[in-house]
Amino acid sequence: MSANAAAAPAKEKPKSKKMLIIVVALVLVLGIAGAAAFFFLGKKKHADDEEGGAAAAAPAHETAKTPPTFLPLENMVVNLADPGGDRFAQIGITVEVADAKTAEQIKLYLPSIRSSVLLLVSQRTSGELLVREGKEKLAKDILREVSRPLGFTVARERPKPASVPVGEDDEEQPPPRKAPKNPVQGILFSSFIIQ
Repeated sequence: MSANAAAAPAKEKPKSKKMLIIVVALVLVLGIAGAAAFFFLGKKKHADDEEGGAAAAAPAHETAKTPPTFLPLENMVVNLADPGGDRFAQIGITVEVADAKTAEQIKLYLPSIRSSVLLLVSQRTSGELLVREGKEKLAKDILREVSRPLGFTVARERPKPASVPVGEDDEEQPPPRKAPKNPVQGILFSSFIIQ
């Protein structure tokens, strides 16, 4: 029995050495990984601080993009302003807004918005609406009409007079005030048929 007792501790000694080496190697690898993470993450934080920390200063709800809300309106059929009055347009409009709260506000004003849109479209001719620029101008005008009941204004595009050279009238005008961001983000056409 004494031979078996002497052999047993000898067999356990190599296993414990092997286990000790594995543990030391694991601790070493984890230490290196932790130091590397600290180094690289610390460097990124330092770079953000040098850039003014804009990302850190922005609230969490502003950095995460929320998808817009889409509010489809019923299709509208409108007589166009062509001579003879025999042309009409069927238009499907979807309003893109920042959030569901704005969509609910627009629904409150929907009758007046639809009326304004019908008046806008009825003033156009088929020639104006058949080209892309005419549709884009109509979309901007509709955006203005949808934004108006909510208290937001959309500036009209005004060409500069040809007699004033570019740059001369820029000095006389004060810088524009920063207007609050309009929650009505866009007007999308879901259908556009002219007959």
